[in-house]
Amino acid sequence: MNVILLGPPGAGKGTQAKLLVEQTGLTHVSSGDLFRAALREGTELGMLAKSYMDRGALVPDEVVIGMVMERIKQPDCAIGVIFDGFPRTIDQAKALKIEMAQHEKAIDAVLYMDVAREVLLRRIAGRQTCKVCGAIFNIYYFPSYKAGICDICGGKLYQRSDDTMETAQRRLDVYFEQTMPLIEHYRGEGNLREIDGRQDIGQVTEGMMQALGIDIAESP
Repeated sequence: MNVILLGPPGAGKGTQAKLLVEQTGLTHVSSGDLFRAALREGTELGMLAKSYMDRGALVPDEVVIGMVMERIKQPDCAIGVIFDGFPRTIDQAKALKIEMAQHEKAIDAVLYMDVAREVLLRRIAGRQTCKVCGAIFNIYYFPSYKAGICDICGGKLYQRSDDTMETAQRRLDVYFEQTMPLIEHYRGEGNLREIDGRQDIGQVTEGMMQALGIDIAESP
């Protein structure tokens, strides 16, 4: 099974992807994680991707497509993939379909997480991450007990450079202008499933599993 998680920044795609991996055994492929890994390694591609991400703009298709396609050729992707953050444009969607068809594969379902813009802004701009253990907090919805300090390991919390309110506004503007057409594209393909992303995390996961036709109680 190959699944796409579609939704705006702050919708919770990364969180849901990890939960779906636990339930299905599929491999999580996140374009954002691929970019950040390249950045940590100091590659030219990583620095190029960061320049776009920091402005809240989309990374060019040719950069994204090449990186993702290389990733899904790895052995751990053989049984199926959960795409997170990709595709973001119609061109990327078409390129993905062509590439997968060459390997006799297809997208089985597109799960669209629908969340109101004002909620998204607070989710993004309020997000803080622990430098030590990677735990995520939010100053609006679930702040740490002590400001700036991780409740789990005591590490220092930081805000990603692309998580400021100004950048969040731009990221959402870019998303709604350039990425929203994917919803109609996949609706036309007949594999779009809409999920209410405002629900509790567990409820969203349950809704996704139902959309995939999988009983959460019987999944791996």
